[in-house]
Amino acid sequence: MQTSVGNSHAKIILIGEHAVVYGQPAIALPIFAVQTTVRVTAQPTLSEPLINSPYYSGLLSQAIGQMQGIRRLIEQLWQQLDDQQTAFELTIESELPAERGMGSSAATAIAIIRALFTFYHQELNQRDLLKLAALSENMIHGNPSGIDAATTGATTPLWFVKGQPLQPLPIDLQGYLVIADSGQKGQTGPAVKSVQNQMMSNPERTQPLITHIGELSQAVATNIAQNQLTALGQNLSLAQDDLRALGVSNSRIDALIETANQAGSLGTKLTGGGRGGCIIALAKTQTNAEQLAQRLRQAGAIKTWIQPLHALHTN
Repeated sequence: MQTSVGNSHAKIILIGEHAVVYGQPAIALPIFAVQTTVRVTAQPTLSEPLINSPYYSGLLSQAIGQMQGIRRLIEQLWQQLDDQQTAFELTIESELPAERGMGSSAATAIAIIRALFTFYHQELNQRDLLKLAALSENMIHGNPSGIDAATTGATTPLWFVKGQPLQPLPIDLQGYLVIADSGQKGQTGPAVKSVQNQMMSNPERTQPLITHIGELSQAVATNIAQNQLTALGQNLSLAQDDLRALGVSNSRIDALIETANQAGSLGTKLTGGGRGGCIIALAKTQTNAEQLAQRLRQAGAIKTWIQPLHALHTN
């Protein structure tokens, strides 16, 4: 029986959170260590597609709630790619935790699109991939920036400035990135609103923090292109100082960051909207990274992943 597979991966924001809302640059990294896989198998005896996933299992037509964006995407692809409307079984397996700033919904959409295009033996270019992914992302998130879909489908770091096309960034960097899940869902909406209120009520204090994060993003682009691992770590930690001053960290995130720093991290910060979600910590070697990950789990992180940075090289 015919089966096709589509894959995607997680993403993290390396630097630029919150400042990106105000026109400053942000850098996103694909995280290959955390994967989503979709398998499509022909099921001609069924009248419509059957979905198996961590969030819902059943007929496509009955998928509601948080599955509505995925349902819309699958319906669109089924109509577009199959004149005969032959049913299939679609299974989603994802290592990405939801609501942690790692692009879970976008990664699912990207893997579904790739699996179905492979299943129907159709060519797929990057432009169409992202356009189709927007179908579900718009339903789930309202008006997303597109950075999640672009990065979960990318193989290199991306440079993002609001209102401008995403640009690939050169990277020539050794070292390892440890991602640790705090176990708390991120609170992007309230965190963004809080920074907005600060910009309105106290711009003299808030704008310099936003500007400084943007300057650090510029420096980090140089760091990753020129293998400046120590400087990168210092800049990540400086960005965390600014994010903490903006009030988008919390006690659990701060405690994990302190643990990582005491365990030898070259630089540590939250990633994503904050007030929960994940942190990232920089390590020089695989051994250092494994030690950091162990310490973070002992300190309460519910999951850790290690991403070798050389795997992202563009040269």
